[in-house]
Amino acid sequence: MSFFSFGQSAEIDVVLNDAETRKKAEHKTEDGKKDKYFLFYDGETVSGKVNVTLKTPGKRLEHQGIKIEFVGQIELYYDRGNHHEFVSLVKDLARPGEITQSQTFDFEFTHVEKPYESYTGQNVKLRYFLRATVIRRLNDISKEMDIVVHTLSTYPELNSSIKMEVGIEDCLHIEFEYNKSKYHLKDVIVGKIYFLLVRIKIKHMEIDIIKRETTGTGPSVYHENDTIAKYEIMDGAPVRGESIPIRLFLAGYDLTPTMRDINKKFSVRYYLNLVLIDEEERRYFKQQEITLWRKGDVVRKSMSHQAAIASQRFEGSAASESALEQAAKEESG
Repeated sequence: MSFFSFGQSAEIDVVLNDAETRKKAEHKTEDGKKDKYFLFYDGETVSGKVNVTLKTPGKRLEHQGIKIEFVGQIELYYDRGNHHEFVSLVKDLARPGEITQSQTFDFEFTHVEKPYESYTGQNVKLRYFLRATVIRRLNDISKEMDIVVHTLSTYPELNSSIKMEVGIEDCLHIEFEYNKSKYHLKDVIVGKIYFLLVRIKIKHMEIDIIKRETTGTGPSVYHENDTIAKYEIMDGAPVRGESIPIRLFLAGYDLTPTMRDINKKFSVRYYLNLVLIDEEERRYFKQQEITLWRKGDVVRKSMSHQAAIASQRFEGSAASESALEQAAKEESG
Protein backbone atom coordinates (compact mmCIF):
# COMPACT_ATOMS: atom_id res chain seq x y z
CA MET A 1 0.00 0.00 0.00
CA SER A 2 1.36 3.41 -0.97
CA PHE A 3 1.53 6.29 1.48
CA PHE A 4 1.33 10.08 1.18
CA SER A 5 -1.65 9.86 -1.20
CA PHE A 6 0.30 8.12 -4.00
CA GLY A 7 -2.05 5.11 -3.75
CA GLN A 8 -5.56 4.69 -5.06
CA SER A 9 -8.14 7.32 -4.18
CA ALA A 10 -11.80 7.86 -4.96
CA GLU A 11 -14.53 10.47 -5.27
CA ILE A 12 -17.79 10.15 -3.35
CA ASP A 13 -21.15 11.46 -4.47
CA VAL A 14 -24.44 11.34 -2.53
CA VAL A 15 -27.63 11.32 -4.65
CA LEU A 16 -31.16 11.35 -3.23
CA ASN A 17 -33.68 8.95 -4.76
CA ASP A 18 -36.26 11.72 -5.25
CA ALA A 19 -33.79 14.44 -6.27
CA GLU A 20 -35.71 15.26 -9.47
CA THR A 21 -39.07 15.80 -7.75
CA ARG A 22 -38.19 17.01 -4.25
CA LYS A 23 -38.70 20.71 -3.55
CA LYS A 24 -35.79 22.95 -2.72
CA ALA A 25 -35.74 25.83 -0.25
CA GLU A 26 -33.52 28.87 0.00
CA HIS A 27 -31.39 28.98 3.12
CA LYS A 28 -28.85 31.50 4.34
CA THR A 29 -25.28 30.28 4.65
CA GLU A 30 -22.79 31.43 7.25
CA ASP A 31 -21.35 34.10 4.94
CA GLY A 32 -24.79 35.64 4.48
CA LYS A 33 -25.43 34.31 0.98
CA LYS A 34 -28.47 32.23 0.07
CA ASP A 35 -28.30 28.80 -1.55
CA LYS A 36 -30.97 26.25 -2.41
CA TYR A 37 -31.09 22.89 -0.65
CA PHE A 38 -33.40 19.89 -0.74
CA LEU A 39 -36.30 20.45 1.66
CA PHE A 40 -37.43 17.86 4.24
CA TYR A 41 -39.94 17.75 7.09
CA ASP A 42 -40.01 15.88 10.39
CA GLY A 43 -40.71 12.16 9.98
CA GLU A 44 -39.85 11.98 6.28
CA THR A 45 -37.67 9.14 5.01
CA VAL A 46 -34.26 10.09 3.59
CA SER A 47 -33.00 7.62 0.98
CA GLY A 48 -30.62 7.54 -1.94
CA LYS A 49 -27.35 6.23 -3.31
CA VAL A 50 -23.68 6.69 -2.51
CA ASN A 51 -21.47 6.53 -5.61
CA VAL A 52 -17.81 5.66 -5.00
CA THR A 53 -15.80 6.39 -8.18
CA LEU A 54 -12.18 5.21 -8.34
CA LYS A 55 -9.75 7.83 -9.63
CA THR A 56 -7.44 5.22 -11.16
CA PRO A 57 -9.50 2.47 -12.86
CA GLY A 58 -8.18 -1.05 -12.35
CA LYS A 59 -6.23 -0.16 -9.22
CA ARG A 60 -7.66 -1.49 -5.96
CA LEU A 61 -8.74 0.68 -3.03
CA GLU A 62 -8.31 -0.85 0.43
CA HIS A 63 -10.68 0.40 3.14
CA GLN A 64 -11.78 -0.28 6.71
CA GLY A 65 -15.47 0.03 5.86
CA ILE A 66 -17.90 2.35 4.08
CA LYS A 67 -20.71 4.12 5.95
CA ILE A 68 -23.26 6.90 5.65
CA GLU A 69 -24.53 9.08 8.52
CA PHE A 70 -27.54 11.33 8.94
CA VAL A 71 -26.62 14.11 11.38
CA GLY A 72 -28.46 16.99 13.02
CA GLN A 73 -26.12 19.29 14.93
CA ILE A 74 -25.88 22.68 16.60
CA GLU A 75 -22.69 24.74 16.53
CA LEU A 76 -22.25 27.79 18.75
CA TYR A 77 -19.79 30.18 17.09
CA TYR A 78 -18.09 31.10 20.38
CA ASP A 79 -17.41 27.38 20.89
CA ARG A 80 -16.14 26.50 17.41
CA GLY A 81 -15.36 22.88 16.71
CA ASN A 82 -17.55 21.60 19.55
CA HIS A 83 -20.61 20.28 17.72
CA HIS A 84 -23.71 19.27 19.69
CA GLU A 85 -25.41 16.41 17.84
CA PHE A 86 -29.12 15.89 18.57
CA VAL A 87 -29.62 13.40 15.69
CA SER A 88 -26.96 10.83 14.76
CA LEU A 89 -27.87 7.83 12.61
CA VAL A 90 -25.37 5.49 10.91
CA LYS A 91 -25.75 2.88 8.16
CA ASP A 92 -22.86 0.56 7.25
CA LEU A 93 -22.67 0.19 3.48
CA ALA A 94 -19.68 -2.17 3.18
CA ARG A 95 -17.49 -4.20 5.50
CA PRO A 96 -13.68 -3.73 5.54
CA GLY A 97 -12.14 -4.98 2.31
CA GLU A 98 -11.16 -3.58 -1.05
CA ILE A 99 -12.82 -2.04 -4.11
CA THR A 100 -11.48 -2.90 -7.55
CA GLN A 101 -14.03 -0.91 -9.56
CA SER A 102 -16.42 2.00 -9.00
CA GLN A 103 -19.48 1.00 -6.97
CA THR A 104 -22.90 2.31 -5.93
CA PHE A 105 -24.44 1.66 -2.50
CA ASP A 106 -28.12 2.16 -1.58
CA PHE A 107 -29.15 3.67 1.75
CA GLU A 108 -32.38 4.52 3.57
CA PHE A 109 -33.08 6.28 6.86
CA THR A 110 -36.76 5.54 7.53
CA HIS A 111 -39.11 8.14 9.06
CA VAL A 112 -36.27 10.23 10.46
CA GLU A 113 -37.05 12.47 13.42
CA LYS A 114 -36.04 16.06 12.59
CA PRO A 115 -37.30 17.99 15.60
CA TYR A 116 -35.94 21.48 14.87
CA GLU A 117 -35.89 23.88 11.93
CA SER A 118 -32.62 24.56 10.09
CA TYR A 119 -31.20 27.89 11.20
CA THR A 120 -28.15 30.06 10.50
CA GLY A 121 -27.87 33.04 12.82
CA GLN A 122 -25.41 35.57 14.17
CA ASN A 123 -23.94 33.27 16.82
CA VAL A 124 -25.33 29.80 16.13
CA LYS A 125 -25.98 27.35 13.32
CA LEU A 126 -28.35 24.37 13.28
CA ARG A 127 -27.83 22.10 10.29
CA TYR A 128 -28.76 18.67 8.97
CA PHE A 129 -26.53 16.76 6.59
CA LEU A 130 -25.67 13.39 5.10
CA ARG A 131 -22.03 12.31 5.35
CA ALA A 132 -20.67 9.37 3.37
CA THR A 133 -17.25 8.05 4.39
CA VAL A 134 -14.77 5.53 3.02
CA ILE A 135 -12.75 4.69 6.16
CA ARG A 136 -9.01 4.22 5.59
CA ARG A 137 -6.01 3.71 7.84
CA LEU A 138 -4.40 7.07 7.21
CA ASN A 139 -6.94 9.47 5.74
CA ASP A 140 -10.66 8.90 5.28
CA ILE A 141 -12.46 9.97 2.13
CA SER A 142 -15.75 11.67 2.94
CA LYS A 143 -18.45 13.83 1.37
CA GLU A 144 -21.17 15.86 3.08
CA MET A 145 -24.49 16.98 1.63
CA ASP A 146 -26.58 19.55 3.52
CA ILE A 147 -30.37 19.50 3.52
CA VAL A 148 -32.87 22.01 4.91
CA VAL A 149 -35.61 21.10 7.41
CA HIS A 150 -38.75 23.18 7.95
CA THR A 151 -41.02 22.68 10.94
CA LEU A 152 -44.74 23.15 10.28
CA SER A 153 -47.34 24.22 12.82
CA THR A 154 -51.10 24.18 12.92
CA TYR A 155 -53.10 27.37 13.30
CA PRO A 156 -53.06 28.46 16.95
CA GLU A 157 -56.48 27.98 18.57
CA LEU A 158 -56.00 30.84 21.02
CA ASN A 159 -54.81 33.91 19.17
CA SER A 160 -55.95 36.93 21.10
CA SER A 161 -55.30 40.49 19.97
CA ILE A 162 -52.64 42.64 21.64
CA LYS A 163 -53.90 45.79 23.38
CA MET A 164 -51.55 48.09 25.22
CA GLU A 165 -51.38 51.62 26.55
CA VAL A 166 -48.21 53.64 26.74
CA GLY A 167 -47.56 57.17 27.82
CA ILE A 168 -45.67 59.84 29.70
CA GLU A 169 -47.63 61.54 32.47
CA ASP A 170 -49.35 64.74 31.27
CA CYS A 171 -47.38 64.61 27.98
CA LEU A 172 -48.37 61.63 25.87
CA HIS A 173 -50.92 58.86 26.08
CA ILE A 174 -51.55 56.42 23.25
CA GLU A 175 -53.28 53.06 22.83
CA PHE A 176 -52.12 50.56 20.26
CA GLU A 177 -53.67 47.32 19.19
CA TYR A 178 -52.57 44.48 16.91
CA ASN A 179 -55.13 42.02 15.58
CA LYS A 180 -53.23 38.89 16.74
CA SER A 181 -50.30 37.81 18.85
CA LYS A 182 -49.34 34.83 16.63
CA TYR A 183 -48.62 35.18 12.90
CA HIS A 184 -47.54 32.76 10.20
CA LEU A 185 -44.56 33.78 8.04
CA LYS A 186 -46.76 34.98 5.13
CA ASP A 187 -49.28 36.76 7.34
CA VAL A 188 -50.38 40.39 7.54
CA ILE A 189 -50.13 42.37 10.78
CA VAL A 190 -53.15 44.63 11.05
CA GLY A 191 -53.44 47.18 13.83
CA LYS A 192 -54.26 50.72 14.82
CA ILE A 193 -52.84 53.41 17.06
CA TYR A 194 -55.08 55.85 18.90
CA PHE A 195 -53.79 59.12 20.37
CA LEU A 196 -55.54 60.01 23.62
CA LEU A 197 -53.21 62.82 24.69
CA VAL A 198 -50.50 64.60 22.68
CA ARG A 199 -48.56 67.42 24.35
CA ILE A 200 -45.17 66.77 22.80
CA LYS A 201 -44.27 67.44 19.17
CA ILE A 202 -43.89 64.05 17.52
CA LYS A 203 -42.28 64.20 14.09
CA HIS A 204 -41.87 60.52 13.20
CA MET A 205 -43.34 57.16 14.13
CA GLU A 206 -42.46 53.63 12.98
CA ILE A 207 -42.84 49.96 13.80
CA ASP A 208 -39.76 47.75 13.74
CA ILE A 209 -39.64 43.97 13.64
CA ILE A 210 -36.77 42.90 15.86
CA LYS A 211 -35.25 39.42 15.97
CA ARG A 212 -33.54 38.54 19.24
CA GLU A 213 -31.18 35.57 19.16
CA THR A 214 -30.09 34.21 22.53
CA THR A 215 -27.30 31.65 22.76
CA GLY A 216 -25.60 29.87 25.64
CA THR A 217 -26.61 29.46 29.27
CA GLY A 218 -25.69 30.92 32.64
CA PRO A 219 -22.77 33.38 32.55
CA SER A 220 -22.12 32.59 28.86
CA VAL A 221 -25.37 34.04 27.48
CA TYR A 222 -25.18 36.17 24.34
CA HIS A 223 -28.04 38.34 23.08
CA GLU A 224 -28.01 39.54 19.48
CA ASN A 225 -30.70 41.98 18.31
CA ASP A 226 -31.28 42.41 14.59
CA THR A 227 -33.80 44.87 13.11
CA ILE A 228 -35.45 42.88 10.31
CA ALA A 229 -37.87 45.57 9.14
CA LYS A 230 -38.71 49.25 9.62
CA TYR A 231 -42.24 50.32 8.73
CA GLU A 232 -43.08 54.03 8.79
CA ILE A 233 -46.50 54.70 10.29
CA MET A 234 -46.52 58.47 10.34
CA ASP A 235 -44.41 61.42 9.28
CA GLY A 236 -45.71 64.54 11.01
CA ALA A 237 -47.44 65.56 14.22
CA PRO A 238 -50.56 63.68 15.32
CA VAL A 239 -53.45 65.34 17.13
CA ARG A 240 -55.57 64.19 20.02
CA GLY A 241 -58.26 61.74 18.93
CA GLU A 242 -56.41 60.71 15.78
CA SER A 243 -56.37 57.00 14.86
CA ILE A 244 -53.70 55.61 12.54
CA PRO A 245 -54.13 52.20 10.84
CA ILE A 246 -51.26 49.72 10.47
CA ARG A 247 -50.94 47.06 7.81
CA LEU A 248 -47.61 45.24 7.64
CA PHE A 249 -47.02 42.33 5.22
CA LEU A 250 -44.55 39.77 6.58
CA ALA A 251 -43.96 37.83 3.36
CA GLY A 252 -41.26 40.19 2.10
CA TYR A 253 -38.97 39.81 5.10
CA ASP A 254 -36.35 37.22 6.02
CA LEU A 255 -38.11 35.59 8.97
CA THR A 256 -37.96 32.21 10.68
CA PRO A 257 -40.46 30.65 13.08
CA THR A 258 -40.08 31.58 16.75
CA MET A 259 -37.69 29.09 18.40
CA ARG A 260 -37.75 28.66 22.16
CA ASP A 261 -34.91 26.92 24.03
CA ILE A 262 -33.81 24.73 21.13
CA ASN A 263 -31.98 21.74 22.61
CA LYS A 264 -31.17 24.00 25.59
CA LYS A 265 -28.69 25.84 23.33
CA PHE A 266 -30.43 28.86 21.78
CA SER A 267 -33.67 30.76 21.24
CA VAL A 268 -34.98 33.06 18.49
CA ARG A 269 -37.79 35.46 19.40
CA TYR A 270 -39.50 38.29 17.54
CA TYR A 271 -40.78 41.63 18.81
CA LEU A 272 -42.82 44.49 17.41
CA ASN A 273 -41.16 47.71 18.50
CA LEU A 274 -43.27 50.88 18.34
CA VAL A 275 -40.95 53.91 18.07
CA LEU A 276 -41.88 57.60 18.39
CA ILE A 277 -39.34 60.38 17.81
CA ASP A 278 -40.04 63.98 18.84
CA GLU A 279 -38.62 67.18 17.38
CA GLU A 280 -35.79 67.15 19.90
CA GLU A 281 -34.75 63.66 18.67
CA ARG A 282 -35.89 61.96 21.87
CA ARG A 283 -37.07 58.40 21.29
CA TYR A 284 -40.02 56.71 22.98
CA PHE A 285 -40.63 53.05 22.34
CA LYS A 286 -42.66 50.05 23.48
CA GLN A 287 -41.85 46.43 22.65
CA GLN A 288 -44.28 43.56 22.37
CA GLU A 289 -43.32 39.95 21.67
CA ILE A 290 -45.14 38.13 18.87
CA THR A 291 -44.99 34.46 17.91
CA LEU A 292 -44.14 33.50 14.32
CA TRP A 293 -44.90 30.06 12.90
CA ARG A 294 -44.68 28.27 9.55
CA LYS A 295 -47.74 26.72 7.98
CA GLY A 296 -47.86 24.14 5.20
CA ASP A 297 -48.26 25.09 1.56
CA VAL A 298 -51.87 25.70 0.62
CA VAL A 299 -53.51 27.46 -2.29
CA ARG A 300 -52.77 31.04 -1.31
CA LYS A 301 -55.11 33.95 -1.92
CA SER A 302 -53.62 37.20 -3.11
CA MET A 303 -51.94 39.42 -0.52
CA SER A 304 -54.58 42.12 -0.96
CA HIS A 305 -57.27 39.54 -0.19
CA GLN A 306 -55.42 38.40 2.94
CA ALA A 307 -55.06 41.98 4.15
CA ALA A 308 -58.73 42.76 3.55
CA ILE A 309 -59.85 39.66 5.48
CA ALA A 310 -57.55 40.51 8.41
CA SER A 311 -58.75 44.11 8.36
CA GLN A 312 -62.40 43.07 8.33
CA ARG A 313 -61.94 40.74 11.30
CA PHE A 314 -60.05 43.38 13.22
CA GLU A 315 -62.03 46.54 12.50
CA GLY A 316 -65.45 45.10 11.64
CA SER A 317 -66.22 48.20 9.63
CA ALA A 318 -68.01 48.94 6.37
CA ALA A 319 -64.72 50.23 4.99
CA SER A 320 -63.16 46.81 5.52
CA GLU A 321 -66.05 45.13 3.72
CA SER A 322 -65.57 47.38 0.71
CA ALA A 323 -61.82 46.57 0.83
CA LEU A 324 -62.72 42.89 0.77
CA GLU A 325 -65.02 43.38 -2.20
CA GLN A 326 -62.31 45.34 -4.01
CA ALA A 327 -59.76 42.57 -3.36
CA ALA A 328 -62.23 39.98 -4.70
CA LYS A 329 -62.58 42.05 -7.90
CA GLU A 330 -58.80 42.16 -8.23
CA GLU A 331 -58.69 38.37 -7.86
CA SER A 332 -61.31 37.79 -10.54
CA GLY A 333 -59.81 40.49 -12.75
